[in-house]
Amino acid sequence: MTTVVPTSEEDPVLSVVRFTAEMSWAEAGPEVAEPQVASLCVEAQECMIAGRWLDLASLMLTSANLVFPKASDKDLECIFTIICNLVKKPESLDEMLEMAKLLSTKLAQQPNEKPAIRLKILFNLYNLLENPYSRFYVYMNALKLAMDGKVIEHIIPSFKKIDSFLKEWNLGLQDQRELFLTISNILKEHKSSPKETFKFLTKYLATFSGEDANSMEEAKEEAAYTIIEFVKAPDMFQHDLLEMPAVAQLEKDTKYALLYQLLKIFLTQRLDAYMDFQTANSALLKNYGLVHEDCIAKMRLMSIVDLASNESGQIPYHMIKDTLQIEDDEVEPWVVKAITAKLIDCKIDQMNQVIRVTRYTERVFGTKQWEALREKLATWRGNIANVITTIQANKVTEDATQAIQGLAIR
Repeated sequence: MTTVVPTSEEDPVLSVVRFTAEMSWAEAGPEVAEPQVASLCVEAQECMIAGRWLDLASLMLTSANLVFPKASDKDLECIFTIICNLVKKPESLDEMLEMAKLLSTKLAQQPNEKPAIRLKILFNLYNLLENPYSRFYVYMNALKLAMDGKVIEHIIPSFKKIDSFLKEWNLGLQDQRELFLTISNILKEHKSSPKETFKFLTKYLATFSGEDANSMEEAKEEAAYTIIEFVKAPDMFQHDLLEMPAVAQLEKDTKYALLYQLLKIFLTQRLDAYMDFQTANSALLKNYGLVHEDCIAKMRLMSIVDLASNESGQIPYHMIKDTLQIEDDEVEPWVVKAITAKLIDCKIDQMNQVIRVTRYTERVFGTKQWEALREKLATWRGNIANVITTIQANKVTEDATQAIQGLAIR
């Protein structure tokens, strides 16, 4: 396979135009091919002279797409490096954005044809761009290509940088929603990390805060899915889902009201409330793919946290046994599970059959929890002030004593 090698005799752009045109028309024979190739080269030259960079990019893409199945990966990288570099030519940011849209959209249109090399070209295009919104547009097409072309594993590492990307892109709410929803759908498809999927779903839902009921309507399906994922997750015990308007709208929704009720049980109530719910709605749980035994295990841990929130800081064994609906010899193993999950810190007093809680995780962190934290901070501040006052008073007394002693020596 002939590789594109720009020479001093011809502009690299014209070399690519000629190379792709010749490959496109190769099967037609020289009589047909040569005039077509010459015509394309003349047209490309006219675009360059007139500074019509968008038209030139469109012209080059047409031939490049035709040779995509035939050319080697090395040739394709060379061809598209030259084409993508055209984005640096326009002086207008609007034209630069249009070129980025054109190039990235064309590359993402045939995801089943060498998707990995297409994705690599899109990343190269991204790095060539200086305009933040142009970069965002290319990235969204890269996400689409990765999903449709089933090369998700190549795009997932970039999700770790999303927060820094967001600072750079400075997106509006609608674009943020599209981004978070697309990423969460990719992660659902990949089934790699439920926690990561959940993280981007909640970011998506958070963008609906302050929106009216009509706007929030589109978030219902994802809000329901997020609740199911939270309930299913064996290692997620705390979240402010109930505070999110996109989730709260489900409370009175005909289709999802029971699902919202289930979330409320997991975040604010104990095992007995879940058992009553399951008795009345066992079919619903099965329809959502929720396993009863797994829900019981999670609710037992949630119930220990709820018991730990008692202001006395002590939980008798018998209370744990009754609340968790377990046998006497299961109390300590369940407390150890709660400690391992970092839900509580405590000392197990076997002699007095109690556990002494020193710390517990709040299942929700709403207004009530913020007020409690404010009171604790105020108390802490007061205690520190008292300590400082005492130290200062002692210092004054000590200084005075030393002064009196000094006079006595004289």
